[in-house]
Amino acid sequence: MCLTERDATSWSKGRLRELLVGITVENEAGRCEISELKQVEGEASCSSRKGKLIFFYEWNIKLGWKGIIRESGAKHKGLIEIPSLSEENEVDDTEVNVSKKKGDGDILKDLMKTAGTAKVREALGDYLKALKTEFTLGMILPTKAMAAQELTVKRKLSENTLQSQASSPVALGVRIPTVALHMTELFDAAIEQLYRIFTVKDLVQKFSKSPAVLEAEKGGKFQMFDGNISGEYTELLTNKKIVMKWRRRNWPEEHYAIVALNFVPTLEQTELQLDCKGVPVCEEENMKFCWQKQHFEEIKGLLQLTTLNG
Repeated sequence: MCLTERDATSWSKGRLRELLVGITVENEAGRCEISELKQVEGEASCSSRKGKLIFFYEWNIKLGWKGIIRESGAKHKGLIEIPSLSEENEVDDTEVNVSKKKGDGDILKDLMKTAGTAKVREALGDYLKALKTEFTLGMILPTKAMAAQELTVKRKLSENTLQSQASSPVALGVRIPTVALHMTELFDAAIEQLYRIFTVKDLVQKFSKSPAVLEAEKGGKFQMFDGNISGEYTELLTNKKIVMKWRRRNWPEEHYAIVALNFVPTLEQTELQLDCKGVPVCEEENMKFCWQKQHFEEIKGLLQLTTLNG
């Protein structure tokens, strides 16, 4: 009997933070946002037994939310508690308790109880989908048919790799089916300002809302989002371009994508052009989410909140 088990606890904590923090809901009365992950206690794992995957997860989660009433501009804070997210209950039946500090602002509490709860449950559903797909990559041994299909994919990848090696000296790591992404985003910031947000540790920690390790020089390492993202700088042209070997913690070991950021000046703005090669096929949507929601939108929020020092 072949039994394989993976501990998904650390991976899950990172993914739950990614999916829950930053959720916003609004209506004509006000706007609310989940601002922090106050507590995530529990564990998760996945076992492969006789070609089948068995999941175990049990979480007690506490989130902080804040909101503002449109008419008065009054601000309020509260908590969201999810006492038991487990495989014993459907996500739609998972208990989500919303509370608020004493005083006015019940209109915001009601917004979080309705639209907020719906979005929280949607995010929990996305976590479970990710747990059952991307985290389990490679856990089930392939059948003969799957092995033959994988061999064909490997041959194609090998041919593509040979063709691209002359222009790319960076090792691609393990051979898996990958895709390329291209994204562009406009920022209300000078090039120097935007470049610093990607290369200065304090600014990276501000937009990522988590500790970071940063050595912004060729060959320097970086870690972000509690270690869920890591890599190495391979090229830095000040205020023009950044190229990185980049990976998420749950990707196959030693596999890196190549991420290039090009900073292009426009009229009173900066266009950021992102080109990414080597993203695992099953990670395409997560990669888009990571850059759009966790990078671009958070950086825009940071630019709005503060004037960065030169």
